[in-house]
Amino acid sequence: MSSETITITDNRTGATYELPVQYSTIRAGDLRKIKVTPDEFGMMTYDPGYDNTASCKSRITFIDGDKGILEYRGYPIEQLAEKSSFLEVAYLLIYGELPTKAQLATWEFEVMHHTFLHENMTDLFRAFRYDAHPMGMLISALAFMSTLHKEAGQVEDAAVRQKQVFRLLGKLPTVAAFAYRTRIGRPFNYPRSELGYAENFLYMLDYMQQSNYQVNPVLAKALDVLFILHADHEQNASTSVMRSIGSAHADPYSAMAGAAAALFGPRHGGANEAVIKMLTEIADAKQVPTYVERVKKGEFRLMGFGHRVYKNYDPRAKIIKKIAYDVFGVTGTNPLIDVAVALEEVALNDEYFIARKLYPNVDFYSGIIYQAMRFPPDMFTVLFTLGRAPGWLAQWLEMITDPEQKIARPRQVYLGHDTRDYVPMEMRG
Repeated sequence: MSSETITITDNRTGATYELPVQYSTIRAGDLRKIKVTPDEFGMMTYDPGYDNTASCKSRITFIDGDKGILEYRGYPIEQLAEKSSFLEVAYLLIYGELPTKAQLATWEFEVMHHTFLHENMTDLFRAFRYDAHPMGMLISALAFMSTLHKEAGQVEDAAVRQKQVFRLLGKLPTVAAFAYRTRIGRPFNYPRSELGYAENFLYMLDYMQQSNYQVNPVLAKALDVLFILHADHEQNASTSVMRSIGSAHADPYSAMAGAAAALFGPRHGGANEAVIKMLTEIADAKQVPTYVERVKKGEFRLMGFGHRVYKNYDPRAKIIKKIAYDVFGVTGTNPLIDVAVALEEVALNDEYFIARKLYPNVDFYSGIIYQAMRFPPDMFTVLFTLGRAPGWLAQWLEMITDPEQKIARPRQVYLGHDTRDYVPMEMRG
């Protein structure tokens, strides 16, 4: 008997099955061998939320939640946040290696020269109501882009795929900026390709025909690092949607519209907005102990603490906390930071939270930074989308070129009626 196998005994029948083990996993399809009668479907796993089901093999992102480790292509997130730019990290995620100086220059040129939108898209933004949510506009714009670039459906053509990568990374900040300007009722600013990625985005948001206008480099750097921290996070809900839609060979614009829709959900990308609401409700650091006691009684849920994956301090939260003070040096201190620091200090030293492994996550400080930079809360998830786009694209490309992947088709445990005859209307009830 091989040591790289697992033996399962079915107590219903007494039969034993030897299943191969690879990477500490067994293939779900192998479980179908386990049957009581030859004509039944075979055994399946039941895993709501896919807590313990691997749907793919990936070489992009590694997470060890117990140790608080996050790595892109093997590089620790702490090193990338300190030493890289967002576009350099995007290149790493998509192509697997850090670029040379020449490769980075070419990459930056291609992305930044795909920042302009088709003029039909400006008409799309003008069609939205004055109070349309920026995420709704962004999702709609992504789907609209699929109608402008019809060749994008040729997903098996490597050159076509590459073109869409340039377009999506280049155009998304412009889409986000147009959504913001629509929201506040101001004319659009067209991109300036000579600026950096985050710098160009902030320019499109804020420029109001001022003479000698310049984007503050500290704020541009802070936003660039925040994009890096959000760039990928393994098989989360939105990434799984990107892969699932992509598995049907839909074009990447349609797939990313679906991924962004998943991110729009308050359980996924909207958590930092919930943190701001919580800190605003607490209002004063002196009120933290009282609030914490109410959380422990079950009256409230502590937002920005705990994570589906991390059972330790989220490594991204440590980096963001430092960035917050860099931003405050430009914008002035956000009074909510005092509340946040007090809340973190209490939670990290309280056995209630320690026992439940409730540590600050990436959402805890990011919203405070966005608020200090004068982003309205409904733009927070849009910013998350800009950061996550290269991760979605990397995951989509990996899925498309993986010969083991097939169209996503989860199974179900059917608990409904057995076969029954149709009941005529006059006999019902």
